[in-house]
Amino acid sequence: MAFPKLHGIIPPVVTPMTADQEIDLPGLRNHIELMLARGVHGIFVLGTTGEFYALDDREKQQVIAAAVEHCRGRSPVYAGTGAETTREVVRLTRLAEKEGASGVSVITPYFLKPNQSELADHFRRVAESTALPVVLYNNPATCGGLSIEPDTVARLAEIPNIIGIKDSSGDLQNTIEIIRSTLRDTFAVLNGRDTLILAALEFGAQGAIPASCNIAPVLCVGIYESFVKGDMVAAKAFQSRLHPIRMAMALGTGNGAIKEAMALLGRPAGPNRSPIASLSDEKRQKLRQILEKAGVI
Repeated sequence: MAFPKLHGIIPPVVTPMTADQEIDLPGLRNHIELMLARGVHGIFVLGTTGEFYALDDREKQQVIAAAVEHCRGRSPVYAGTGAETTREVVRLTRLAEKEGASGVSVITPYFLKPNQSELADHFRRVAESTALPVVLYNNPATCGGLSIEPDTVARLAEIPNIIGIKDSSGDLQNTIEIIRSTLRDTFAVLNGRDTLILAALEFGAQGAIPASCNIAPVLCVGIYESFVKGDMVAAKAFQSRLHPIRMAMALGTGNGAIKEAMALLGRPAGPNRSPIASLSDEKRQKLRQILEKAGVI
């Protein structure tokens, strides 16, 4: 079975919440609509940015169902189904399939540190459990240093429904090596470090899954579309404006600064779930200045 080629800018959307930290499904639909209106090429719910680690099964099901229903085929909807054990990932992947997701993204286990053979077996079993396409997710910074090595990715790319990888290593050499090791029409490498979108595209990446797209979708889409058109001057300008926005994410814990930025832009998505706290007034002011300088506020 042929699967659609992964490409373009696919934002890992935040999960909006009410003031008492309950999920806000109308807010999610509004945010997805804004992303679609800005020209993104897919929607990714329940990623790290979507606080998948903080949501229970019922909430995950509601988020996937709401996203699929709202997009109505206008955009593919990918769902994060990562968990610590293969059994749990398979269960969540079947849930996503039942709710109509277009595909799933599976992060490496983030507490255990399986070896490469165990990792390969983990992803293979997940892929064999579903008819959906599977996107590998490599994020060593949040997974105790665990990385899917390029040779392992190359082996997994031979499995028909493993169609790509999001590489958030921030190591361009690693991204290039994955691209070099998986040169086939059925597999795509997407960048996961927003400061390196253009660089990764230049070396053969097919797109990006940038958290900062929640804040600055015009800049993220602008990088990709300008690159595709061959307008490198514009692509570099968009990337240059995005760079400090991505770096500003370090002002908060986890993805806390993303929702803070969205509030400053007049499209609040509520708080992150505790223990992530709001930014201090000093940091919020610094964030505002960065957004103003980047021309998004």
